[in-house]
Amino acid sequence: MSAPATDAPPPSLFLASASPTRRRLLEQAGLIFSAEAAPIDEEEARLALEGEGADGPALAEALAELKAVAIARRHPGAFVIGADQILDCEGRRYDKPRDQAAARTQLMALRGRTHQLICAVVVVRDGQRLWHHIDRAKLTMRPFSPAFLDDYLARAMPGILSSVGAYQLEALGAQLFSRIEGDYFTILGLPLLPLLDFLRPHGLVPA
Repeated sequence: MSAPATDAPPPSLFLASASPTRRRLLEQAGLIFSAEAAPIDEEEARLALEGEGADGPALAEALAELKAVAIARRHPGAFVIGADQILDCEGRRYDKPRDQAAARTQLMALRGRTHQLICAVVVVRDGQRLWHHIDRAKLTMRPFSPAFLDDYLARAMPGILSSVGAYQLEALGAQLFSRIEGDYFTILGLPLLPLLDFLRPHGLVPA
């Protein structure tokens, strides 16, 4: 007698990112996946898209898709998640700071002001985009003192260099803010709940 049929295993899942925060969010949500940094020059791609007039949402979406497509080429049949986040403060966009001096300059520019985080997530399979989602959050930094900033940088470096905005809300960065409006996961760089809703029917998340 032949063995009873078993359910086919779910397709493989990849995260096209080196971000430890995004990886941790998926791990804590119980997903089984692999993570790979996308082999693209993000700065060059960003400048090209901005030169074409892309606004914040279009820029985040395009960069997320570029990352996912690059990894999908290596893994036929796999679902690949790409994500990107843009920080916009009154029309000016900020990237991840290069070093502590850049982080200080950026935080001083954001101090006492409200900025917007625009986060896009895209899922690609075999080079085709299957789904995408864009979300926004608004964050207001309090007018902290220079002495506080000195202490913050001394304690938060070098982790904040991996964060757009030079803060990590899940850690010491919470002390920088007076008001936050929006989804917590979006602020961390991955709109997690809509992503889980998309992945669930594909057998990648328990139903």
